[in-house]
Amino acid sequence: MENLETHGLQLLGKLPASQCPQFLHKVIDGICGRAQPRFRDYGSVWSLREWLEVLEEFSTFFKTSIGKNQTPEEVVNHLNGLSPDHQEAIVKCLKSRNPEIVEALVEKVCGMSSAFLQDFDWQLKLALSSDKLSSLQMPLVNLDLDIQGNGAVTPVSIEMNKEELQNLINSLEAANKVVQQLK
Repeated sequence: MENLETHGLQLLGKLPASQCPQFLHKVIDGICGRAQPRFRDYGSVWSLREWLEVLEEFSTFFKTSIGKNQTPEEVVNHLNGLSPDHQEAIVKCLKSRNPEIVEALVEKVCGMSSAFLQDFDWQLKLALSSDKLSSLQMPLVNLDLDIQGNGAVTPVSIEMNKEELQNLINSLEAANKVVQQLK
């Protein structure tokens, strides 16, 4: 992210600073899978092209800022072209919604919530339910997980073939990258 070289970030200056928090919180709602801001509410501020640009740029800006675990000072360094009031609204919004954005990013990458994995166990077996299936010798993995969330531990058992296991491994590797970026 360069210092407001992205036109979409500069466009926020067209919105009165008093309206920024409401707009920014709606952008974060969109990141979190809820309703994002509507063009009809901001059509008097931005053209449709500008609207799409400011929406996309701030969504990316928030995700990147959280992903890189930027300090408020680092965030402000990317916002030099905006007024102090606009900068303050952005920093306050990021601070207050940080956990929600992290949760949304983890869910998007992993396909599951960031509940804590307590323990796991795995077994490899062959599917042998009939004569024809036994000749296929299709390896399966049984994965037993204990997921902690909302104060309770829930056991989850998953049976996967080789392709499904590879997809799980790829998802976990992607989640690990996100976690490493957040540290």
